[in-house]
Amino acid sequence: MISIITPVYNGDRFIESCIKVVIDQACSDIEHIIVDGGSTDRTLEIVQHYAEKYPHIRWISEKDRGQSDAMNKGIALAKHKIIGFFNVDDYYEPNVLNRVKELFQNLPEPTLLVGNCNVWLDSGKLKYVNKPSKLKLVQLLAERNFPVNPVAYFYHKSLHEKIGLYSLEEKYVMDVIFIFEAVQAATVKYVDETWGNYRYITGSKTYDNVSESFQNYDRIVSQYINKLSPIEKVLLVWEYLNIRLRYFIEYPDKLSSSIKVRLNKIFGQNSPKNTK
Repeated sequence: MISIITPVYNGDRFIESCIKVVIDQACSDIEHIIVDGGSTDRTLEIVQHYAEKYPHIRWISEKDRGQSDAMNKGIALAKHKIIGFFNVDDYYEPNVLNRVKELFQNLPEPTLLVGNCNVWLDSGKLKYVNKPSKLKLVQLLAERNFPVNPVAYFYHKSLHEKIGLYSLEEKYVMDVIFIFEAVQAATVKYVDETWGNYRYITGSKTYDNVSESFQNYDRIVSQYINKLSPIEKVLLVWEYLNIRLRYFIEYPDKLSSSIKVRLNKIFGQNSPKNTK
């Protein structure tokens, strides 16, 4: 019922624990597809060792064009209706996959199912809990509290028939683009349960390229804002002002030009005159 896809390249530091996490979920009707990009460390040795013992593990190893390409290969290989991406250095909470199977039994196709995600620092300290409860496009663009990692969301494979595959051109924000497209094309269900754990660690692509990641994220957000209709832009302003109002009520000394800056991004040269 569920295809778990793990893209990996030279991931021998985490690949064994990744494989064991899926095994320990004790979930039937799953497959774990490992898409290796031609690793030169012990990754393949470890994968092959476990694949010989556990038939639910399938794998390929070949050069690719980056993470999105590996993800798309995994989707093509997936035999089941539900997709979950599981990065090599992340992990699930106990019994998550059985819970997801249970929930999908009553959900229309295609559905994007989203839970909460713990974000951990290198030191082992919990940075915050990602709770993306507002999942309409305008809300995501205003609050920017999108699902931070695919370890905590799952969806029907058929969703890609509506929105296409992951962008090969984007190295850092292909998952953000996916979320923005998915919430417009699928039934979206948020469950206030913690399902995933994302390790924000030294050596990961996001951590080592944080400045570039934020720049690309801002670029994508601006692109989606520019595509909004005039009514949607008004709703976006309303969502944004509600967020900022709550913040400034709590921290009145922080009131500054930030609202004007955001409105200028939304409306450009047509920004309302009374926002200064």
